[in-house]
Amino acid sequence: MFLVKPSTHYENQYMDFYNDWKSSEEEMVPFVIKKEPINFQSMLDYLLDCEKGIEPPENWIPENSTYWLIDNQEVIGVVNIRHYLTKPLFNAGGHIGYGIRPSKRNNGYATQILSLALEKARDLNLDKVLLVCHSTNTASKKIILKNGGEMDNDYNDGENILNRFWIYC
Repeated sequence: MFLVKPSTHYENQYMDFYNDWKSSEEEMVPFVIKKEPINFQSMLDYLLDCEKGIEPPENWIPENSTYWLIDNQEVIGVVNIRHYLTKPLFNAGGHIGYGIRPSKRNNGYATQILSLALEKARDLNLDKVLLVCHSTNTASKKIILKNGGEMDNDYNDGENILNRFWIYC
């Protein structure tokens, strides 16, 4: 099991991943999954531009690294690492967002993708990272704590209570 940069090498596997998520009708997390892969190369270019800070969407930070979690040549999940935080992300977003395809959940993949993402964050010279989840998301809380998360102050975004955790890389 390992993280890779998005590439055409895994196009069919990514399309499988994407269609699995679309058919579930669940919210796609992290945000990069929402990018339609109809033109696959265009989607890859978009992800590379996000990492390089080229023309980020409005209100987004310009430097985001995206990786795919691969197991047995299958795309299992996606993780996005923000290289720094704005005030809104400090309160309610965090450095790392990840998602595991619906058909592969409850198999330890989320714990593993976060662990591998922490290694990538260290490579980006991040000393510690912030992770945020809804207070009702007990699975996410367990995953963050398994990876060394230390509870910080909660944040009320007006609709939800968000739990905030710091992890040293």
